[in-house]
Amino acid sequence: MSVHETAVARYFEAWNAQGAEDIAKAVADAWTEDGTYTDPLADVSGHAGVAAVIAGAHEQFPGFEFRQLGEVDGHHSIARFGWELVSVADGSAPVAGFDVIELAEDGRIRRVFGFLDRVPTS
Repeated sequence: MSVHETAVARYFEAWNAQGAEDIAKAVADAWTEDGTYTDPLADVSGHAGVAAVIAGAHEQFPGFEFRQLGEVDGHHSIARFGWELVSVADGSAPVAGFDVIELAEDGRIRRVFGFLDRVPTS
């Protein structure tokens, strides 16, 4: 696996972790201490901020998991990839988008820029 693919795998591990303790550990494994996450609905920094956004997504979409769409495209310290939020029960995916990440020298995420391509209308 490339450094980009490894970082994206850890990213999804964090988004799919369950429970505050597991989310906190997965976020620490994936992001630098001062790492950021920015999308149309959130702009946070640090492990606690990122963990709070992930916990909020779990509250809003119980029984869903994040899945990668397609391949990771990366060069230098930057990568992009698509994703969707999928219901474990019926396979529906009401939310989809793509993210661009910047990696630190240790391979952890320094910054995430998220874009939403599909969101629920109600």
